[in-house]
Amino acid sequence: MFSASYASFPVKRTVTTATHTELTTSETEVVEPVAVQAPRDKWVGVALWFFLGWPFAAHRWYYNKPVGWNILFIVTIGGLGIWAIVDLINILTDNF
Repeated sequence: MFSASYASFPVKRTVTTATHTELTTSETEVVEPVAVQAPRDKWVGVALWFFLGWPFAAHRWYYNKPVGWNILFIVTIGGLGIWAIVDLINILTDNF
């Protein structure tokens, strides 16, 4: 069975093969590639939050947050400012 999904950590898979003439098996380790997101610059996120965060949620788009939550952020004007302040704190503490 083959799966096209990827884990966020290296996965070692053991493959067992058998030949028709012999009943022995051999095991090999296969390490699949892992999709890694490029690190984002904290200060770019803070600048986007300060200049374009309130009306456009630019910092959230920069950090690839889900589209629905970004639109909700825009419609509620950053959760009346509370959600925006929480975002700023999370950006500055590298928890975003």
